[in-house]
Amino acid sequence: MHQVLLYYKYVDIDDPKKVMEEQRKLCEELNLKGRIIVAEEGINGTLEGKTEDTETYIKRMEENSYFSGITYKKSEGNGKAFPKLKVRVRPEIVTSGVSNLNPNTTTGKYITSDELFKWFEEKKEFYIVDMRNDYEFISGHFEGSIASGMKNFFELGKVSEKLAELKDKTIVTVCTGGVRCEKASGFLLQNGFFDVYQLKDGIQTFMEKYPNKYFKGKLYVFDNRMTIGFNTGDSEHEVIGKCERCAKPSENYVNCELDYCHRHFISCEACLDQETGFAFCDAKCKSDWKKQQEERKKAKNVVLTA
Repeated sequence: MHQVLLYYKYVDIDDPKKVMEEQRKLCEELNLKGRIIVAEEGINGTLEGKTEDTETYIKRMEENSYFSGITYKKSEGNGKAFPKLKVRVRPEIVTSGVSNLNPNTTTGKYITSDELFKWFEEKKEFYIVDMRNDYEFISGHFEGSIASGMKNFFELGKVSEKLAELKDKTIVTVCTGGVRCEKASGFLLQNGFFDVYQLKDGIQTFMEKYPNKYFKGKLYVFDNRMTIGFNTGDSEHEVIGKCERCAKPSENYVNCELDYCHRHFISCEACLDQETGFAFCDAKCKSDWKKQQEERKKAKNVVLTA
């Protein structure tokens, strides 16, 4: 059995490069693959490995003074979620494009999955703002939630204008595992919103505890599985994703085949390009892809005849 771990922690790290090297050594020792970002502000990771190895990783992290107390979101893996291990040092563990955002000093109030479920049940007035990217939102989201409209989290600075009418309302920010909401909720507080919450441990924790309740569809994840769900065979599970071409229900994510595009979108099998079997955003992407293939063929022929 394989397991995928999703985790983060905002904590001051004196020597991110040293931590990066320690993380790489530990992951290689345990045969773990995935992505880890280390910065002076903390750590953000997604890893897959055999269940016993991921559990050993958690135990080893608990022994580290920086990383004790982390909540790990766990889901079933397939052994193919990641092609390799990448451990990097970055300025931020999640790039926001907004300076002076420190979740250790300014962040929204935590609301647990149990508390949020109770709010839904009681029909309390509150507004869920989904702080994920637009392509994540389309396959699954909370009932009545407001999409941020961001193509990536670097556009966070534009969100407050869109939400201006909600400044005096109760807002709950949500994201996959919680790391983005730490900054997003703090950003809203810095921009005049006063009653701001963040879903503790993210959407994945809520879905696992309350499958098919108030969160509809599947959760987009940043690995080769593309989406995950809980109790998806249940009659309450709804497919809310739609094929971008024909609008039929679908949860089949694809990448535009063009190298410098690779946009993620939903396409049913029937709407893949009939000539190539690949996915393209539009006719221009397909045309540019064909030109790329011709150029590569010519370059290969030149090498072979040289």
